[in-house]
Amino acid sequence: MGWLDALLGRSKPVEPNLDALFALPSAAVTLQAATGLVPTGLGSVAFRAAEGGAFATVERDVKALLGERVEESDDGYGYTWLLVRRPPEAISDLVTELHAVNSSLESAGFGPSLLCSLVSYASEDGRRLAVVYLYKRGTFYPFAPLPGQRRDNALELQARGALEGELPLEKDLARWFPVWGAPGL
Repeated sequence: MGWLDALLGRSKPVEPNLDALFALPSAAVTLQAATGLVPTGLGSVAFRAAEGGAFATVERDVKALLGERVEESDDGYGYTWLLVRRPPEAISDLVTELHAVNSSLESAGFGPSLLCSLVSYASEDGRRLAVVYLYKRGTFYPFAPLPGQRRDNALELQARGALEGELPLEKDLARWFPVWGAPGL
């Protein structure tokens, strides 16, 4: 960033750090202790599919790597979601596979197509939460949906308090975008 950029208030875009995903297993322990939420074994990656053979090859390779543990779906906003299933106690394996999907797309030049990744949690009383990784911001935030497209703001803020220091959290609450109907949530 040059002095003119600083003078005009422009900032350098944040670089994504996919390795931050590997902090999720230890953060899950902290989240469980603070909120009672446990991993469900479900995680997903959202991206905007591109046209062409190169993208089709990467997508096919990712699906072959994950085998029967992956399901593909499309949302109404033009994004493709890959849902990965693992046993709830295998959160490290789940995170490794989500990292592999993101890394494969990024290394093939499709990083700008990545939207987010999420890992789902649930409690015995039916509360649900996703820890969402925003690719373009390199940060995480909690998302707790309620029926009727409402959010459990209290749970989101409780999760934020528990995860501070564990994960790079998104400070701008306006960027805590709802991911209604995300696979695995």
